Amino acid sequence: MTNSPYDRDLERNPANFQPLTPITFLERAAAVFPERIAIAHGQLRRNYRDFYARSLRLASALEKAGLGRGDTVSVMLANTPAMLECHYAVPMMGAVLNTLNTRLDASIIAFTLDHAETKALIVDREFSDVIRDALSLAKAKPVIIDYSDPEYDGPGERLGCVEYEDFLRSGDDDYQWSPPGDEWDAISLN
Repeated sequence: MTNSPYDRDLERNPANFQPLTPITFLERAAAVFPERIAIAHGQLRRNYRDFYARSLRLASALEKAGLGRGDTVSVMLANTPAMLECHYAVPMMGAVLNTLNTRLDASIIAFTLDHAETKALIVDREFSDVIRDALSLAKAKPVIIDYSDPEYDGPGERLGCVEYEDFLRSGDDDYQWSPPGDEWDAISLN
């Protein structure tokens, strides 16, 4: 600090400092524009209120599954509603989101899962073949949550023991998320 009067007696406190986080964008949109459409995916239309509520439930479900601050949740999803929910839910509960590139091969995905120390993996059945192969190569043994994109009608099997919508239902509607304590807290890994 300098000897400037603007630096004295201005320590960080709730009145003058709040770490910035993109989570508050969704929270505010749900409060100000609850009925406006937030997500359009095929025939699905989801408003901000429901988008926020689903993100809260996913954060709660992940926490109930034993994940916490600093744990990595990897996802192999296309641009789907679940991907959007993950972008908010994972940092809401203090974990780190690792979005896997859908063009990678099994060996690179296996390396990424291990390097990220993946604790949970949300995977669209569209990518089940490459993920199955990656999991056979990886040391990481994450909890696997299967997602079925209603707009995808091709092949693909379920790899985990729980389906995304069922997992979401295990979360609490009144989950109280905490913002990052510091802007330097990790929320995503690329």
